Order: sequence, then structure tokens, then C-alpha cells
Amino acid sequence: MAGELTTIARPYAEAAFAHAKESGRIDAWADALTLLATVTSDPHMAAQIGNPTVPRERIRDLLLEICGDALAAGPANLVRLLADNARLAAIPEIARLFEERRVADQGVRHVLVRSAFEVEDAQRSALADALAKRLGAQVDLSFEIDTALLGGLEIRAGDFVIDHSVRGKIKQLAHALQF
Repeated sequence: MAGELTTIARPYAEAAFAHAKESGRIDAWADALTLLATVTSDPHMAAQIGNPTVPRERIRDLLLEICGDALAAGPANLVRLLADNARLAAIPEIARLFEERRVADQGVRHVLVRSAFEVEDAQRSALADALAKRLGAQVDLSFEIDTALLGGLEIRAGDFVIDHSVRGKIKQLAHALQF
């Protein structure tokens, strides 16, 4: 379901970003989408959005009323479009994809590095330099410890994945042996 939501949200996020960039209002759009994502992620609001008996127009009007003057015409029109197409549930994912696109447009890539053990500062610096060369952009590294990896690293930058973990190697071996 998460992949399906991303597939639905991506064209909206791309169109919103293109419009925001063209109009020079990227930050305003980012703020509006963050607000909308916060409101639609509220459990009560999410329940109403997912309830097929609640008219979409009612939810649309409620969203526009809650956000009020914080939404400029463009983001408000996006809410109307999403309501018309029964896509209001995609707003948090649209906001996430918009933010990814905004960061990528600035030439910075967010990279998540998962490791079985703490990574030393010298290794972090060397990894940042190597990834900057490989990705052709500045990198913003964040690190997580995941003992399930057993050893090694797993690096994720959007759809780009490098899996040099022991767990990943075992999975590759099992697949090669058809287990």
C-alpha cells in the first residue's frame, strides 16, 4: 500500500514542485504542504478522510478552514484537486516527496547509513566524501544502528541503495542458491 501511495503522490508532488519553482515560491509551498501533512496525519482527520460515507467536499472545506490564511491560492487549489480525485490521503506523501525534490534541487542528498555498530568519525568523513563523489552532490548523512544487519553497512539515498551488510550478503547467497 505504501508503494501505491507513493505512485499516486509522485505526479502531484512533481507538478507542485515545478509550479513552486516557476513562481519562486518553493519555501511557501513547502510550508503549506508541511501544514497540510500535519493536519491530515492527525488520527481523527485521517479517519474522516478514509471514511467513504463522509463527502469529500466536506473534508476539503474543513481542511481549507483549518489551514485558513496559511494556504496560498496554489496549495488551496491542490487541496481542491486532491479532494475532487479522492486523493486527500496522499497529502503526507506528497509533502514528503516535495521535500525530497526541494532538497535535491538544492544539490544536497539525504543519505541514511544503517550499520550494526557505531561508525567512527574518521569513517563518517571518508564515507561522506566517497558518497559525494558517487552521487555528484553534497550529502547530508544520518546514521542509525541496526543490530539485525549483523555487520557491515546499508546505505540509502532515495531509490539508490548500497547493501554491504552481512544480512544482505546472506540474502544474496540464499537467492543464488534458490532457498
